Amino acid sequence: MEHIEKVKQITEDFLKRLDVAGQVVVDVDETGAFRVHIETEETGLLIGFHGKTLESFQIILGLLVSKELAQWVKVYVNVGDYREKREEALMLMAQHAAQRALAAGRPIELPHLSASERRVIHLTLAGDERVETESVGEGNSRTLLVKPKSS
Repeated sequence: MEHIEKVKQITEDFLKRLDVAGQVVVDVDETGAFRVHIETEETGLLIGFHGKTLESFQIILGLLVSKELAQWVKVYVNVGDYREKREEALMLMAQHAAQRALAAGRPIELPHLSASERRVIHLTLAGDERVETESVGEGNSRTLLVKPKSS
């Protein structure tokens, strides 16, 4: 796809403006979204606390790319293997929350998760007939509840 090189160039320019050295690889997934993979020594700087900086970087890069291509496109950014490791940690967190909810017989609260992180928890526990998940609250105070299913 001819846009891959353009997305790579935009990403490299953005990194340069942030004074971050790194190697960029871009491909397109089956949904047509751009997958931007960055290898850098400064992973902590780009990822930030609980991936907050990475989320912001992804949003800004998506806007830059969409503006340049004059069409809305989805852009996913991964630094090193952060997203894979974070997803594994979230899946483990989901299993532990389910076990705690069942043992305690009451809902377990998982606060401070992004929408995509809550989605991982929901999907991880979707196949477990013993528990159900629910997002409650608004905006930044949105919380995920893992609760035993009432029989």
